[in-house]
Amino acid sequence: MSMKRITGLGGVFIKAKDPKGLAEWYQQHLGIGFNGNSYIDLPFSDETGKPSPGYNVLSFFKSDSAYFDPSEKQVMINLRVHDLFALLDQLKAEGIAILGDPVDEEYGKFGWIMDPEGNKIELWQPPGN
Repeated sequence: MSMKRITGLGGVFIKAKDPKGLAEWYQQHLGIGFNGNSYIDLPFSDETGKPSPGYNVLSFFKSDSAYFDPSEKQVMINLRVHDLFALLDQLKAEGIAILGDPVDEEYGKFGWIMDPEGNKIELWQPPGN
């Protein structure tokens, strides 16, 4: 049986000249409740609207943020994974370079790779997973 890899989209991160201003535009015109922040957690719900565990993140970063480095792209995706460390080992065995050291924080475990076109991908194992 093959190893479970990606379990869903964790979020989308976009560089912006004015992250809070852009968030305010999204709130005013698209109804996304950033409430003064430059990011928002969008909780999951089932087909009836009942909340379920987990969330997606939409976040704006300053245009000069180094968080996307070494990618030169303006967007980075965050993908949810089942077992970050096992997946990183598997990817390394497949010849994929791991960027930096993975981290284990209160928001979960994080690791980073690049795709063949220079897009940085953040891999995220949510807490308690």
